[in-house]
Amino acid sequence: MVKETVVFALTSSIELAEAVCRDLDLPLGKIKVEHFADGEIMVEPQESVRGRDVFIIQSTCTPVTEHLMEVLVCIDACRRASAGSINIIMPYYGYARQDRKAKPRQPITSKLVANLLVKAGADRILTFDLHAAQIQGYFDIPIDDLTAVPMIGQYFKKKDFPQDSVVVVSPDHGGVVRARKLADILDAPIAIIDKRRPKPNMVEAKNVIGDVDGKICIVIDDICDTAGSLVAGCQILRDHGATDIYTGITHGIFSRDALEKIENSPIKEMVITDTIPLDDDKKARTTKITVLSVADMIAQTIDAIENHSPVSNVYNAFQYDSYK
Repeated sequence: MVKETVVFALTSSIELAEAVCRDLDLPLGKIKVEHFADGEIMVEPQESVRGRDVFIIQSTCTPVTEHLMEVLVCIDACRRASAGSINIIMPYYGYARQDRKAKPRQPITSKLVANLLVKAGADRILTFDLHAAQIQGYFDIPIDDLTAVPMIGQYFKKKDFPQDSVVVVSPDHGGVVRARKLADILDAPIAIIDKRRPKPNMVEAKNVIGDVDGKICIVIDDICDTAGSLVAGCQILRDHGATDIYTGITHGIFSRDALEKIENSPIKEMVITDTIPLDDDKKARTTKITVLSVADMIAQTIDAIENHSPVSNVYNAFQYDSYK
């Protein structure tokens, strides 16, 4: 690791950043984040960043706008302190679901966020499983959109399910590419839940495309927010004869009563990553969640960036070819 590398953690991703630094054998950078009484934010590095490659780790999860503002203020502080490069590691990219105009007069907020990050002075973005792949095109700087699917796939592969008993399920038509990636890892067929969404956080599951009768179903998705869509989809799988239902989710947001819905659902186990921290209160409200860490993937990516080697090598441990 290049000695001029510094990793800073902002308020949403402190534990994740500490794990990354342990993997890199680096001390966590010293930084001060203050929220004043009127809501203003001050971010001040407590060590020199002049000429150094700065990596800022922060998921823009709840409260999304505050965490985003911390990143923007931190970028400005590092730029004015003459950082050599400013790399934003945003495991969960907030506002990603506002990626297009679904109705007249709607904003494309994920593009606005990209503009803000670039204008503030970011040189590179690293994220996981963007809700829409086209968001990569919103940036005029390098962006690495990693995926947790190979890690989730290896977790389920180790369960040694009976051969020909597993079906990978996409919760909607838009997630078929992600489901196909997991299906390739598990050497399993796919199915698709046919549903419609009359309004945000509400879903009407309609049917299943594919055979799930008597099968172990693994539903793969990027985000679980209120869990209404996911639970409705899992219920229709059970109604169509699925025996056991597992889910693999990259970003566990878990708004409102999501955890209670999951606990009372047909889901046997939900596997998530730590792109969004699962606090002790949420852990106490469910017995079905298993958390996998992306810290090692982030550490390997930082090492690859600093040593000018392929970022795709982070998938080698999972025996996954990212170019498939």
